Order: sequence, then structure tokens, then C-alpha cells
Amino acid sequence: MRLGVIADDFTGATDIASFLVQNGMSTVQVNGVPAQPLVSQADAIVVSLKSRSCAPEKAVADSLQALAWLQRQGCERFYFKYCSTFDSTARGNIGPVTDALLTALGESQTIISPSLPVNGRTVYQGYLFVMDQLLSDSGMRHHPVTPMTDSNLLRLMEAQASGKAGLINSQVLDQGAGAVRQALDALAQQSVRYVVLDALNEQHLLTQGEALRDMRLVTGGSGLAIGLARQWASAGHDFTVAQAAGAPQGQRAVVLSGSCSTMTNRQVARYRQQAAASAIDVERALHHRDSYARELCDWVAQHEGDALAPLLFATSDPESLQRIQQQYGAQQSSEAIEQLFAAVARELQQRGWQRFIVAGGETSGVVAQTLGIDAFHIGPAISPGVPWVRAVGQPISLALKSGNFGDENFFARAQTEFVV
Repeated sequence: MRLGVIADDFTGATDIASFLVQNGMSTVQVNGVPAQPLVSQADAIVVSLKSRSCAPEKAVADSLQALAWLQRQGCERFYFKYCSTFDSTARGNIGPVTDALLTALGESQTIISPSLPVNGRTVYQGYLFVMDQLLSDSGMRHHPVTPMTDSNLLRLMEAQASGKAGLINSQVLDQGAGAVRQALDALAQQSVRYVVLDALNEQHLLTQGEALRDMRLVTGGSGLAIGLARQWASAGHDFTVAQAAGAPQGQRAVVLSGSCSTMTNRQVARYRQQAAASAIDVERALHHRDSYARELCDWVAQHEGDALAPLLFATSDPESLQRIQQQYGAQQSSEAIEQLFAAVARELQQRGWQRFIVAGGETSGVVAQTLGIDAFHIGPAISPGVPWVRAVGQPISLALKSGNFGDENFFARAQTEFVV
């Protein structure tokens, strides 16, 4: 076992697992920290937590538990995976978890690399961009739980962590891995604990991977996994065989969307023009969850023979989301929708549904947990960072999409391009 990944949400875990597999590392993903050892010859294990927006103290405790378990599985290198938009608050949880992992491993320095250029996430002079906008000007400024109003990663990190942040800019990356290693050493002499790395293209990620191959703990989005996996991958790894283990199976499908991100709003709008769709009624989810869930499942069953799977969505634009939160409470409405999706997934599983296409990190985690999926094989990518996955031990396939990932036609492509 070479690499242990601690991911702060479910779709983030599948995101990085997909990149590891595509770049040469056989990978198993587990949902939460298992109670027992994992019997596997994989190059990497990804542990998905639900630690992005919980209290910092819980995020730290869960992450340290995951670290200890990964160490018992023989992992030698560790990767703290968070969102490419650095989703966090002034209290964390990226900073506190990073500090805790550094301390537990006896390390004094790590890197901050959320870049994923293929999905429009780049870092320049320490500032995080989403496509051609600063993070603070993007749709993330309206995020209901972690609104991002600053784009400077050094400031963001120092605000929620206990050390000093520094920068290695793109000009140094252009000089190659040796220059990056020299810059890391120089910053270490200045007691810089968190080193933000610029990245404008995939070559920068490959350079990062070469420079960081011996660093015991790295942190970032999934992009850095491209460079690291190519450094660490086993010789002769068969990508086709690895991806085939997670290829989708089953015929009955449903699309569940809980994310309110900008891209998911566009994806839902597009899919509503292509397939049957039904919006979630928050009030009914709050007060009549079980009967409402059965009603929704009956509606899904009515569209079983359609060319494209029916869609159930709680996705809404920022103004509508604000009205819902004001009317029902942010936490109450969010929990009611998650519990409703859990009830729907459970009922559909009992009725024989085997394919679930899910948008949103929280929603994906709830659905997988409800379906009793503790581990799965990573399959072919639908979009960068979004693979099909197949449950270990039961005939269920999932496409688990982080809010802003995928193109506008993602929901349809997931079905039409990957036919059993």
C-alpha cells in the first residue's frame, strides 16, 4: 500500500479516486472508517468522510481516526483531499485538519494545491480562480454553508490554521521539480508551514507530483493526484482492467440532485428539457417524509420505460434557496431533504433499482450510506473527476457528482455513453 487519502466528502473521494485510477494507481474507496482491516492489493485507499462542514473538532477527530486506520493498512504517504474551491469557513475545516495531520505524523510542512485546470480551477500568485473569475466572484460566494468571499489561499489558510503560509508561484513551477524542491527548502528555513502552489495547467501538476513524491503529507484538490499517481503507479498497471471493475451495470436508473451549485442548476435546467423531472417540496419533506418518499418512488416507477431516467431535484437558484432557508431554517431544510433522498433511495433499492446518478457531496454520501455501500470499485470517468463506481458485494452502480463538476449534459451522457 502506497497512498492513503482522507477526503472531506463523498464526491470529493470519488473525484480523487477516479484520477488515481486513470493515472495508474489501482484504488479502493471506503465510506467512512471501516471497523475491520481492508483486504486489498490496491496502490491506494481513499477514505471518504463527512467532515467538510461539521464542527472543526469533529472533523479533526474523524480525520485522525482515518489516518490511524490507513497507517494500520500499511500506507506510507498521505493525502488530505478537499474541494478544488477550497470550501471552508473562518474556523475551518481545512486548516484545523491539516494541523492535526501534520502533528500526528511529526511533520512541519505541507503544501496547499486545490488546482484542477481541466475543470477550470487554477491558482495564480496564490489566488484561486474558477474559470475566468476569482473564487470570491464566482457562484461559490453564495454557497449556503461555506460562502467563499476571499480568493487568496495564503490569507484563507492563515485565518483558520496555526502557522505561516508561503507561496511558490508559476514562474518557479515553470523551472521544474528541482526548483520547486529548492523553494520548499527555503520556505522551511523561514518556518513556513503551508506552501501554496500555483498551477495553471496540467504540466504544473506533473511538476508538483515529481517535486512532492517523497513528501509524507500533501493536501489539495484532486488535480495533484494526476502528478503523484504518475510518479507512484505500479509498472504494467492495466488501466482497462482497473476501470472495468467499476463499469455500470443494471437497467433501472434514477437521477437525484441535492446540490445547489451553479453548474448543477444548469445541468438540472438542461435535463428537465430531456427527461421527466419533479422538484422536491421542502414542506412535505419536513412533515410527511415517509409517505412523500413513497409517492415520489411511485412517480419514478411510472417513468421506468422512458429513454432517460427520471429526475428528483432539490436544486434551486441562490434567491430561491435563501427564501427556503428563511422559511424553514437552513439546517432543518437541508436535513429534511437529505433524509427524504435517503428514504427514496432505500425504497427504490427495495423495488429493484440498481443505477443511481447523484449530484451533491452531502446527497451522495447519504445515498451511498443508505444503500449500505461501504466500499466500491472505481470505473470509467463520465467527466473529469466523476467516475461510475460499482459497489463491492451488491449489484449497484453509482455516478456521484460534486456540485460544480461535469458539463451541462452530464446527466444524459452518464446514461447514453455507458450502456450495459
